[in-house]
Amino acid sequence: MKNGLEIFSDRLKKLRNEKGLKQSEMGDLLGCTERNYQRIEYGQINVPATTLMALADYFDVTTDYLLGRSDERAH
Repeated sequence: MKNGLEIFSDRLKKLRNEKGLKQSEMGDLLGCTERNYQRIEYGQINVPATTLMALADYFDVTTDYLLGRSDERAH
């Protein structure tokens, strides 16, 4: 069974790929380096609540979806 960071990592990568974005572009969007974004996407670090909300807004999904607490994407 996957833990919360693994689920978050998988869903974030899937959403980024669906939009055809590079990791460097996501770093720019979040105002961080590509390496820092990679650490977020690989589940190596926890993200602040404000970053989680920004990602949910950008991808038009709920924070619960990103965190694996729900399989429903829509608000």
